[in-house]
Amino acid sequence: MTAASQHTGQWLDAFTRQKPAAPWLQELREAAFQRFAELGLPTTHDEDWRFTNVAPIARAQFPVHPALARVSTPSANVEEARDYLAKHALYDHCAFVALNTAFLENVAFLRVPRGAVIEQPIEIVYEAGQVNGLSHHPRTLIVVGADAQCTIVEKYAGSGQYFTNAVTEIVAGDGAVVDHYKVQLEGDAAFHVATLQATLGRSANFSTHNISLGGALVRNDIGVTLAEGTDAIVNGLYVVNGTQHVDNHTSIDHAKPHGTSHELYKGILDGRASAVFNGRILVRKDAQKTDSKQTNKNLVLSDEAVIDTKPELQIFADDVRCTHGATIGQLDAESLFYLQSRGIGKEQARSLLTYAFAQDIVDRIKVQGLRDSLERVLFEKFHEHSQ
Repeated sequence: MTAASQHTGQWLDAFTRQKPAAPWLQELREAAFQRFAELGLPTTHDEDWRFTNVAPIARAQFPVHPALARVSTPSANVEEARDYLAKHALYDHCAFVALNTAFLENVAFLRVPRGAVIEQPIEIVYEAGQVNGLSHHPRTLIVVGADAQCTIVEKYAGSGQYFTNAVTEIVAGDGAVVDHYKVQLEGDAAFHVATLQATLGRSANFSTHNISLGGALVRNDIGVTLAEGTDAIVNGLYVVNGTQHVDNHTSIDHAKPHGTSHELYKGILDGRASAVFNGRILVRKDAQKTDSKQTNKNLVLSDEAVIDTKPELQIFADDVRCTHGATIGQLDAESLFYLQSRGIGKEQARSLLTYAFAQDIVDRIKVQGLRDSLERVLFEKFHEHSQ
């Protein structure tokens, strides 16, 4: 048995037992599963996965359970998704995207008409509380028309051991304004692999904030492709403790001139937790006048926690302004001393400083209700660790 096909048997059985779909969708499923069988799940010999071992997912037997989303606005007709589905998050080189595409069934498809302004955030919630020991493959497609404006909040939650394999595609038309948030609050025994691919039109304004607070093993692949004059913000926060592991891979593709991107990822690690940040900025030959900045900051609270960070710049244009940087540090001793000198206990002082480090990302969240709930979760998490 080849390495590529070693762990595909369980998935083949589930794939063959799926209910038939419309001809175009069935054809897409079959092509994706064939590609998954060729690729096999990645190993640590693959450069993009060398710090993240998915063997626990490969070894486990996770029967497939349909992914059902609670969406705060009616979904569009899935037949209309044909022109967009799997055209942006490609399965050619990613086994997990291929696996998700092979099990396409319930697509959360949102379409915002040209020029529409949606005032209230659109919530998409995937709750895995009833799929303990199973796998589900959530698929979200968001198509925003030219000059339209909307806010999208994706939430993933659950308890127990299970496998979430999510794919989200966002297509923003010329001049569109899209504010996107993804919050992952799954249980500490869960496996979570997710891909987000955003394709942005000319002069679009796009922001995404990726918050990872749960899971035993988490992998986030985030790709953003900019057109001419596009403005993109790509931010993230990851908080891990115990033996949790989180891996964030981001790729920002400046395909056209006059694009601007700003990226800030912050991580907090405690216990024997581990994290990976790999940020790639690509500036293509024709993308003159690109302005791009990438920053990764990590706060390591224990001697046993490990962070691997790798910012990357690939620049093929000569008239650009691009910077990147990464920091790894501990709590500031002088700040700790100052708080303690004001009568605050050491552990409480550590909690306050840790919370302040995370607050920088939380404050950038424009949805008041979401920001408030995250503040409560983080306060409880840091207070609990300070006990």
